[in-house]
Amino acid sequence: MRHWISGALALALGAAPALAQTASAPSTDAAAVHERILTLDTHLDSPANLDRTGWAITDRHDVDHDTTQVDLPRMIEGGLDGGFWVIYTGQGPTDAQGYARALAHALKRLHQIHDFVAATPDSFALATSAADAARIAASGKRIVYISMENGYPLGMDLANLEAFYQLGLRMAGPVHNGSNQLADSTNGEAVHGGLSDLGKAWVKEANRLGIIIDASHAADTSFDQMLALSKAPIILSHSGPKALHDHPRNLDDARLKALAAKGGVIQINSLFLAPDLPRPTVDAMRERMRNADSLPPTERAALMKEWARVNAAEPRSAADFDRYMEAVFHCIDLLGVDHVGIGADWDGGGGVPGLNQISDIPKITRALLARGLTEQDVEKIWSGNVLRVMAEVEKAAGG
Repeated sequence: MRHWISGALALALGAAPALAQTASAPSTDAAAVHERILTLDTHLDSPANLDRTGWAITDRHDVDHDTTQVDLPRMIEGGLDGGFWVIYTGQGPTDAQGYARALAHALKRLHQIHDFVAATPDSFALATSAADAARIAASGKRIVYISMENGYPLGMDLANLEAFYQLGLRMAGPVHNGSNQLADSTNGEAVHGGLSDLGKAWVKEANRLGIIIDASHAADTSFDQMLALSKAPIILSHSGPKALHDHPRNLDDARLKALAAKGGVIQINSLFLAPDLPRPTVDAMRERMRNADSLPPTERAALMKEWARVNAAEPRSAADFDRYMEAVFHCIDLLGVDHVGIGADWDGGGGVPGLNQISDIPKITRALLARGLTEQDVEKIWSGNVLRVMAEVEKAAGG
């Protein structure tokens, strides 16, 4: 665990490095580098697992048994210091009843995040500013920033965004799968031609509060407008380059360059890196999986193990760890090390062979160092870049 502010992180936050030798004489020992640097992933969907009967973040689980990818023991093993823990809400009807249900769900998930942090004070701590990350890591605890995937629960009242901010929200995206009252989605209808009027007001309010704007899942038109309207850099918390695979969730090189030109960062997703493959057995099980939560614990555990087995036998695509690193390297070559990070979509569908649970992430550091990046460069990718964006968002807030 890190007990200092390292060179890359200090530079990201505008402070003098406490250990200048970190940047000037990087170690070639990948394991030692990974242990020294601060590591954050910007898209942890793991709070959804808090609904599982008998499932605890402090217990060790395994992706091959219950499909989950993140817990405290595996974070320790993999050297993940923390990240942005997601309040995810699926898209539903954009009417009063739909908004009310979505808000209730989002508030439940928000309180579950607070509850697990409060229940594990020696292991986790809530973070609400860029400066909090180094302090929490130095204390030996894991960092919990809160993010929101899909602004649907806000309904038509942006006062709800401030309420979530007051309860710790520090990153938010307007849409998920399907266009809503705020914006058009990558896989939704072009309802607004980008952002709605409410969505444009949402950008302004996020800037005022000091919430990082996350454009993952936003249609290209929505991305363009968020980038143009935001007075602070924006982020893609879990996206990929269209140059590797032409998928709606990925962005073309021109847009990625525009993101970087305004100080933004793309955090590389482990999904949509190659064309989808047929999955007949997986598809045949989906109906059973919809009812998994209603099963007795023993039956549910058996079903989850079977689900993990068939997913391993029928992967989503031919992408593997090397393909994931190809996406990372493409973005580094295109944008430079100051505009690339890691957001693999853990517990949200992400993971590829060779990088399928959080304990695997030291492989990323090893691959980055093998490519010739310095320790300071690697820490920028793991945490310095997103914390630099966060600090700039904080600086711009209140206007």
